[in-house]
Amino acid sequence: MKQKSDIGLIGLAVMGENLALNFESRGFTVSVYNRIHPERENAVDRFVNGRGAGKNFRPTYSVKELVESLERPRKVMMMIRAGQPVDEMIGQLVEFLEPGDVVIDGGNSDFRDTERREEQMEKRGLLYVGTGISGGEIGALTGPSVMPGGSPAAWPLVKDLLQSAAAHLEDGTPCCEWIGSGGAGHYVKMVHNGIEYGDMQLIAESYALLRNYWQLDNDAIADVFAEWNRGELDSYLMEITSEICRRKDADGSWLLDHILDAAGQKGTGKLTVAAALDESDPLTLIAEAVNARFLSAIRNERIQAASLYKRENIISQTAIQTEALRHALYASKLISYAQGFSLLRRASLHYDWNLDLGMLARIWRKGCIIRSVFLGQITRAYEATPSLENLLFDDFFRARIQDAISAWRQVAAVAIAEGVAAPCMTSALTYFDGLCTTSSAANVIQAQRDYFGAHTYERTDAPRGQFFHTDWNETGGSASRIYNV
Repeated sequence: MKQKSDIGLIGLAVMGENLALNFESRGFTVSVYNRIHPERENAVDRFVNGRGAGKNFRPTYSVKELVESLERPRKVMMMIRAGQPVDEMIGQLVEFLEPGDVVIDGGNSDFRDTERREEQMEKRGLLYVGTGISGGEIGALTGPSVMPGGSPAAWPLVKDLLQSAAAHLEDGTPCCEWIGSGGAGHYVKMVHNGIEYGDMQLIAESYALLRNYWQLDNDAIADVFAEWNRGELDSYLMEITSEICRRKDADGSWLLDHILDAAGQKGTGKLTVAAALDESDPLTLIAEAVNARFLSAIRNERIQAASLYKRENIISQTAIQTEALRHALYASKLISYAQGFSLLRRASLHYDWNLDLGMLARIWRKGCIIRSVFLGQITRAYEATPSLENLLFDDFFRARIQDAISAWRQVAAVAIAEGVAAPCMTSALTYFDGLCTTSSAANVIQAQRDYFGAHTYERTDAPRGQFFHTDWNETGGSASRIYNV
């Protein structure tokens, strides 16, 4: 073993432990440290005597020992819970680090916290990296998608480490590139997770329709998903959902039928929706995916509501095939990605990150939870038009939406008629229709605002930027006046 380690890793829960094994498997010597809990087995000893036995790991039992075990400039990676624990650990680390050392936060931190921490660390001469890591425990072990951002001077120091540990495309390209300064890396990971929420909910809604409208059992649904996974909907989430549908419990019944329908969440979906509100960007589908989880969690209220209202058995006028659902799922999935990438574009302009959207789609193609063949076409769309405002404006996706629109409307109508909740699929269609509306009803809203609050309005027969007000109650004399803003 080398005299000094290449990297120090703090936090030996599932993700940290697997990432440590990943680094070591790429030829790096890793020092490991975990906070000692008085009532639990020491995680460092458990790891180095278990999965890490006989490998190039250096156990350490204090922050000071960890730092002193590392080659200069030191690289320390934290795989701990986001929030206050990160600030507390940084407070301990800075007592022993020297100018030029690098601290990496690999958790799901709020990007604003990352920007604050980077600024504080750089004042001490230290470098800070906030990196998103996607792929779950398997990805962490075998190769995740990695999204580093923060202090630009840190990238040359950590590039080899992070790109070596990342997943790689078939041509050897690592699914890890420098995202940008400040909180760019964690922002991109946050939006990735928001898109993930949308993908998961859309597949769940497809399952609900296959079960309740088409009356398929779990094995037949698994077959449908497996078939779709061999085509343009090929993705990790589709693959595992097929396996989930097919899994049997110990008594031979479907395991899925015994899993309580109350979905949890760790907050990144809510953060994505809040960030979209800050950017005034309509992230409707992902917001519905978050709300769907909230609704699932209030199970007692759902049970009460179900007892109070009987569902009408409305027979659909036209029976449709499951192929229509495949088209609807693809179109809705495109809306989810279009909204997510629109938010990334607006945030990039706002924070001056200069995000390469094609590159982001590329590094998500392997290792991460939303990996799919779908992302390859998104990469090509942004390579062809880097300034693309919305994925729906790309010729390929425009043609696919055109092919799917009729089936998409049929599926949405069936869901509503049959009482099958499909909030993401229907909100995706509503977003599409709203985006394609040249004359919306927002003129009524603006007139209302001017009526009760004198908020003014623009006119269709005047240049943009000229604002008018009407004395709706005719109490102030002049009927209207112009504001040049």
